[in-house]
Amino acid sequence: MILSREVLSDLADQALARIGAPPDCAVLLEGSIAEGFGNSSSDIDFLLVGDGAGDLPTMPSILFIDGRRVEIRTRSAGQLTGQLQSAAALAGAGPRRIARLSEDLLNRCQRFLHGFPLRRGELIDDLRTLLPAGDFSALMTSWWAEHSRQSLRHAIALAELEEYDEAAAWAKAGLLQAAKSWAAGRGETYLEPKWLSLQLDRIGPGELTRRYWHLTGAPARGAAAGPMVGACLELARDLGVTGCAHDPGRLTVSRMPGVTTWQTGEQVHVIRGKEDVFALGTVAAAAWRSLVWGRSLPEVRAAAQAAGVDGAGPLIATFLRYGLVQMTWHGAGQVTPALPLAAPAGPVTPPPATAVPVLQLGGAKVSGPRAVDLVPLPAKRFGAAAMALGWSNVLIENAREDLAGALDREQWRVAELAVSRALAAGLRGLLSAHGVNPLPPDSEVLPRLSLLPAGIAPIRQAAQQLAERTVAGPAEGDAARASLDDFVALVRQAVGADVFPSSFESAGEWQATLDIGYDWLRLGAYLDSAMPIDEARDLLASGGAQPHVAARSAAAGRIGHTGGGDDA
Repeated sequence: MILSREVLSDLADQALARIGAPPDCAVLLEGSIAEGFGNSSSDIDFLLVGDGAGDLPTMPSILFIDGRRVEIRTRSAGQLTGQLQSAAALAGAGPRRIARLSEDLLNRCQRFLHGFPLRRGELIDDLRTLLPAGDFSALMTSWWAEHSRQSLRHAIALAELEEYDEAAAWAKAGLLQAAKSWAAGRGETYLEPKWLSLQLDRIGPGELTRRYWHLTGAPARGAAAGPMVGACLELARDLGVTGCAHDPGRLTVSRMPGVTTWQTGEQVHVIRGKEDVFALGTVAAAAWRSLVWGRSLPEVRAAAQAAGVDGAGPLIATFLRYGLVQMTWHGAGQVTPALPLAAPAGPVTPPPATAVPVLQLGGAKVSGPRAVDLVPLPAKRFGAAAMALGWSNVLIENAREDLAGALDREQWRVAELAVSRALAAGLRGLLSAHGVNPLPPDSEVLPRLSLLPAGIAPIRQAAQQLAERTVAGPAEGDAARASLDDFVALVRQAVGADVFPSSFESAGEWQATLDIGYDWLRLGAYLDSAMPIDEARDLLASGGAQPHVAARSAAAGRIGHTGGGDDA
């Protein structure tokens, strides 16, 4: 240690004098200084161990004594007993079970087992019998090896998907984990990777260590990235990590639970966990639709290429990165790469897309053909806004029909109200397309256009002029109808509804309207989104047909599929 026992005891005495310590507590120096790794900048870490089984605070106290930062933690004998027994219970268990032990638990156990007692060493020794050093060493060897195995399998997948730089980065991470596993098998169980060099120095020089430093110091980008993966796999094997042969055929593309696909018109949406909506560009959608669950990764990539998707590998890697698909290793379950003591494992959530408006009648707006865009709305609100957008266009058509009838019969006040209804419906649709949900009441929709970007200024101007129109005779009625047509055209151009059916002119046009509504209603029902009207549930229950007409068998299977053709 870099400090003498006398100096450490003096620091402990000063620390105890400043805090409310457990009576007659044991004092243990733990951490990097106790391990022999520390330097002049290292904290002085004391663990105070009290008798009894009660819970003592987990949060440390930080003191500054004689120019040193002193960190003090407390645990009762009962708390330490529970921690040590939790780890000891998995001695000899399978690697995947051992890998689920939390970093914090293992770190607490390691620091306690390798600490330097300053007071009441007999209490420390009694507790240490609960987890013998050899058992803990075996646990850490298996724990690090399994993390290494998962990282290296992930690197193999990324290399197959032509994401070479990322593959090399994961291969290097897996190699570091393999080195930590190898070191743990030789008694070097300290978790923090930052001291790996000193751990390897303490083990002593050798060919494996020399190869490790040679590889980790080599470039791993561009042309060097591909060979790096193979070299890391080879050294990891020599360090004792098995189960990650350089064979991408052992990787299988599998469906991710809770991920479903919904298509509205030509737009493909992928929903993750009923929370996040991803909108796919045309090329990304083709890659997604080419996936067939249960095939090997090389087969999946080849199928995407055969479907005409250029550069399918990086797109599939994006699906994997966002948690939309999973990789499984033949006979060993899902590949779950993680970097202990770093960022938590799990799917990435990208920044929300910035396309405006957020959605159109045919689906979420995307930024380009290869886009896998996160819609900037929670899935439930997305479904509600989409249904409100569709319903607003039905209301526009209903109000236009009423306007035509009122003008024909010279019902000027009825005509004026029809214009007002159509205006409100159009603005509700516009607000919905920009993700406003719940909607403001009709009396506020015009002033609420202030929520929207400056690009809708022409619509705002047309809406303001339409709101000021009165209808007291034929000329005013014709002018109001012309202004309404212009306003509706502007709105529908903005929300991608240029070809919305004339819903009330014929049976065919009404059925086309129902078809559009049904697409969104199925998605909204799946997400438990608010329905625009109660009658919408009847359309859903009928499979897209009018409730008193036999449901068409084809309607029920049009959408709601996951990639590969499985029903949502």
